[in-house]
Amino acid sequence: MGRNIRKRRSPLAVKVTAATAAIALGGGGLLWAQMNASAHESNNSAQNYTKAAAATVATISCPDVGQKLTSVPAKAKMGVARELANLDKQITEAYSRLASTRQAQANDANFVQNAIVGPLKEKRAATIDRIRLDITRVGGQFNSSLAQLAACTTQTANQTTAGRGGGRNNGGKGNNNGQNNGGQNNNNGGQNNGGNGQATAAPSASASTPVDVGIGGQAGNGPTAADFVDITKVAANVQGKPQNGQQASTGTFTTRCGVNANKNHNTDNVIVAPGVTNGAHHLHDYVGNQKVDAFANNNTLIADQTTCQNQSDLSAYYWPVVREQDGSQDFDQNAAGGGTEGNVGKILTPVQAQIKYVGSPASKVTAMPQFLRIITGDAKTTTNGLANANAHWSCTGFENKVQLTEQYPICPQGSQVVRTFAFQSCWDGTNIDSANHRTHVAFADPASGVCPNGFKAIPQLTMRLVYNVAQPSIVNGQVKNAYAVDGFPEQLHKAATDHDDFIAVFKNNLANTIANCINSGKKCQ
Repeated sequence: MGRNIRKRRSPLAVKVTAATAAIALGGGGLLWAQMNASAHESNNSAQNYTKAAAATVATISCPDVGQKLTSVPAKAKMGVARELANLDKQITEAYSRLASTRQAQANDANFVQNAIVGPLKEKRAATIDRIRLDITRVGGQFNSSLAQLAACTTQTANQTTAGRGGGRNNGGKGNNNGQNNGGQNNNNGGQNNGGNGQATAAPSASASTPVDVGIGGQAGNGPTAADFVDITKVAANVQGKPQNGQQASTGTFTTRCGVNANKNHNTDNVIVAPGVTNGAHHLHDYVGNQKVDAFANNNTLIADQTTCQNQSDLSAYYWPVVREQDGSQDFDQNAAGGGTEGNVGKILTPVQAQIKYVGSPASKVTAMPQFLRIITGDAKTTTNGLANANAHWSCTGFENKVQLTEQYPICPQGSQVVRTFAFQSCWDGTNIDSANHRTHVAFADPASGVCPNGFKAIPQLTMRLVYNVAQPSIVNGQVKNAYAVDGFPEQLHKAATDHDDFIAVFKNNLANTIANCINSGKKCQ
């Protein structure tokens, strides 16, 4: 999906305190640092390492220009989309340079600013100006303050690690209709493996002990031990559903579209980056419509085939893949959006994929408009913050009790990992998309289920994906058998970056059939 930001400023890099640092690139770019400790330093080795890991620049944080765009003239949309994709590509390239220059960073505290962040600002400034020209040349209005978004900052390892604040597990923004997604609850009882943002073990007193610099993962860009929590140790945090009112629409409509067993994948995102190959910089699973790539349009979508049993459902349902970081290499190990951008390991196909439309506890629903686009969640919460997060991770047997946003669950034996999504269920009644791909839809109030003023209730798309995952474990402060969702490389594979994408494409009056079923209280498929 696309990037949408809530800017978080953080200090620039400081020099790593280790005597020497070495980089080994392999298995997608695993980064290691040589931390030397003499015998007389052994008592302080853990403390010194913690400080070094926390000070290491982990990633680059850039304001999302696309999120700030409120209006783009139709004639400028393709050009603006290409330039926004260029901004994403520039961040990806800058992160790659960050990851491959650890030795230079260790030797020069100003390296990151002078060689990476500074040049990136110049490139972004030129791109933002091209966006201005695209908009103004067709008579549109451009907010000149967007030029101030060219500058980027850096974040250190302890600023990006999940579970900060003692295991805070925010249930996200989705409401509970149909899926028991954790609403907006915070869980203060979660367990922060790795401790206070540090995900790696301190080195021993022996010289030249290779340890992870704090970013972790098979490719050196996450996840870390602190990104995982034993779900049996997390306090219940699932909020109850709003009570149904007299006008509630209580029916459901289930569409069966498979689990992507035919391995239909690509790294495009036609909603955010139309016409741009690898616009997502990570791999998607696709079910439903089978011709969804960067070059799809409404005409091709309505003409294509679907994996859904109901052949009138040509909608596009797609989400980033989940991978086991078990040291293996999948088909895209050397491909853009795959291993070359830090998305490594064995791709897992869901064993179940339930797609269900549910109603509103407060009102009847209006049929979805044809070609409505919705993105739920935020692929960039590591650098944006959690304002648009809507990730829900749990385990079978725990879904009605615990939903996690900022950490991946470690499930007990016999339990499977579950991802759930509850999309925005309110529509502005006019637009099938918006400049930032968000403001044309909204979430209902989590307590009452009522849509914001000016919005009307539509069938809420909910999804439940179940995976067989090898049980992770935390050994000496490092995670073994890690799994993670694909993402932009600088987002460090955090659990909160999970997201889902949807394009409504219906034939034979199916959109009205779905709405009528839900409004009449039936269970249909």
